[in-house]
Parts: sequence; structure tokens; C-alpha cells
Amino acid sequence: MHIRGDHVELVVGGRLDVRSAADARTVLHSAVDEGAGDLVLDLSELDSWDATGLGVIMGAHRRAGRCGRRLVLRGVPPQMQRLLVATRLHRILAIEGGIGVDTLPRV
Repeated sequence: MHIRGDHVELVVGGRLDVRSAADARTVLHSAVDEGAGDLVLDLSELDSWDATGLGVIMGAHRRAGRCGRRLVLRGVPPQMQRLLVATRLHRILAIEGGIGVDTLPRV
């Protein structure tokens, strides 16, 4: 997993899973704490995530809310969009462009 960017926009790539969760959490929390306004999390380079990785994103979402910020997801890959819809988190998280639930491929 790699994360690059600043307190306004971060690009996450690789795998966001139990092995990378602690490092990702540290970077995301620092970015939330050091900035103001929306924090854009670009997931277009993300290969996969598991429940722990999703928990890291939800934790960053909650922390941003407590700091008066908003976490915005950008470039969410289709397989991850399906997971957000299945867990109904697409109703809670801010997703740039939204998720076209009807256009997602069925599995």
C-alpha cells in the first residue's frame, strides 16, 4: 500500500488491508488533523481492501466530521463500489460523482 499527497488530497494505491491498516490510519488521521475543508481520498489506484481497510476509511470519515471536515472518496473502483452498496455505506460516505447502483455489474 502507498499513500501520497497532503492534507487536502491523498491518493491511495495497492492493498488497504489488515497489514497496512495501522500505517494508513496514521497518515489519514494526520491529514485530517492538519487541514481544513474537504479531504479528498483518491482510490483510483487501490487494488483491493478488506473489512479492516474499510474500517480505516470509516474511522477517517468520523474523525473528519469531528474536526468539521468532510472526507470525500474519488475514483472508487467498481468492485469497491459494490461493497459500499452492499454495506449501505454509500449512503453515509461522500462519494464524488456518486455511485450508480443500477449500473454496477452483478456478481
